[in-house]
Amino acid sequence: MFAWLLVAGFNGVAQKAIAQDYRETEANQSANADQFSLENTEPMAQVTSVSQLKDVQPTDWAFQAIQSLVERYGCIAGYPDEKYRGNRSLTRYEFAAGVNACLDRVNELIATGTSDLVTRADLATLQRLQTEFAAELKTLRGRVDSLETRTAEIAANQFSATTKLNGLVIVGVQERTGNRGDVNPRDGIKDTDDGGTNANVISLTQLYLTSQFSPRSYLFTGLLVGKGSTSPRFDNNNVTRDRVSRNDVLLGYEFPTDNWIISDLNFHWLVTDNLAVMVGTDGVSMPYAFRGPNRVESAATGPLSYFAQRNPILNIGYGHGGIAVDWQFAKRASLQAIYTSYNPGNPGQRSGLFDGNTTTGVQLLLTPSDAVDLSLYYVNNYSSDSCLLNFVGDECLTVVDSSTGKSQPLQTNAVGATVNWQVSPHITLGAWGGYTKSYIPGRSGNVETTNYMVFLNFPDLFAKGNLGGIYIGQPPKITSSNLPVGSNVPDFINTGLGRAGGQPGTTTQIEAFYRFQLTDNISITPGIIHILEPGHTPDNDPVTIGILRSSFSF
Repeated sequence: MFAWLLVAGFNGVAQKAIAQDYRETEANQSANADQFSLENTEPMAQVTSVSQLKDVQPTDWAFQAIQSLVERYGCIAGYPDEKYRGNRSLTRYEFAAGVNACLDRVNELIATGTSDLVTRADLATLQRLQTEFAAELKTLRGRVDSLETRTAEIAANQFSATTKLNGLVIVGVQERTGNRGDVNPRDGIKDTDDGGTNANVISLTQLYLTSQFSPRSYLFTGLLVGKGSTSPRFDNNNVTRDRVSRNDVLLGYEFPTDNWIISDLNFHWLVTDNLAVMVGTDGVSMPYAFRGPNRVESAATGPLSYFAQRNPILNIGYGHGGIAVDWQFAKRASLQAIYTSYNPGNPGQRSGLFDGNTTTGVQLLLTPSDAVDLSLYYVNNYSSDSCLLNFVGDECLTVVDSSTGKSQPLQTNAVGATVNWQVSPHITLGAWGGYTKSYIPGRSGNVETTNYMVFLNFPDLFAKGNLGGIYIGQPPKITSSNLPVGSNVPDFINTGLGRAGGQPGTTTQIEAFYRFQLTDNISITPGIIHILEPGHTPDNDPVTIGILRSSFSF
């Protein structure tokens, strides 16, 4: 029902890979291809009337036979989509199992004194069927006995009766072309070489424990370690000038911790059939709490770059601890909301649960048809150092105050929307757009950014389970900044004066990838990313990155 409430108990690793953001990688939410829906989570109950089977018509040649088995003996069940699928081929074992079910039902009727429902002809037919399929029935009973024995053995040797262990390992090799940038100052002269063009390996390992307290609640604990990074494209050892983001080449599974850290510690509770709550000290973030319209969103099996995972607005604040709710108020409409803090464990230092870097977000998710998903979202963020912590494009929006040498706080309001349209079973078209408006509390002026992305996904391309994708977009860009003189990033990079104005260029990212699904648990994804005018700087050389990512889940 709720992706982030139920998924850890059934498929936690894959969903966490979908949902996590840069710092905890999302390698959701997902999203999210494996999300649960309200309509299709429960199997169909025993059929009591032939009218319950949508694909069985009175004109069908077998209608009377099916009607008799359903309404006289009650030994026919349909599929979860309320279909009988009468044209589907079945094995002799499946047929034997069906005959056995009808025999059991007849014996029940006889035992309860309702033998008048069973005619002599029916009994003779069943006796012949039982004789003819005696070998298959014997084999079937043997298989059931074997399955029961194996199930008992697994139950006796499982990791824990209440805790499930899952994991994910991502290993990628990446290299980018040599390029020069107009960096220090930005004056039309290419003065700096990209120092990170050598091939290197980036890895991410995640372990998850799901501890079930009841059928409607569980505790989710995650551990993570990452090694290797793409590194900033330019490093001129000037902290003030490097306030502008250099995260042009960031990959979705890139989080170099070098040591194990706790990435998730949160409790999930399905309060009612339509309302879920998540609360915790780690892992409570918008990428995990909000359902994503892009059904292939995943740093492990979806797009390669961090920017292509989701609208950067949904990464703002990089939340750790807080509370989130998910309310399915209608069959095709739900509402998610979150309050989260970057560092909830350090109150009184402008970094606690209520007095530090905090984020409040709300999302309305609509499914007007089976093929279309639409989400609308609003985010309010307070940053103590003017960085939005979405790690893409222009994320640090003011210059360090020269008089104090300290970063300036920033209050931000952001809005955005994402749409996903499944044109056909093998083609999906999607897009998102976002806008932020920020100001320094108590001072005049605002700084505005925009971002967008359009994408095509090709599920089952060339082979079932494989995935192709093409993503083209603009990462967050300062389009206007009229903060007090000395605070505006674009002009500060140009002249060092920090006067009003926006970025002189526009970065465009083009990404293409193809995922080979080797097994249910192993995939390999080669891809390429080409970036025009990186850093929103017209005179920066374009960057081309080649990536080979492999993912293994268990």
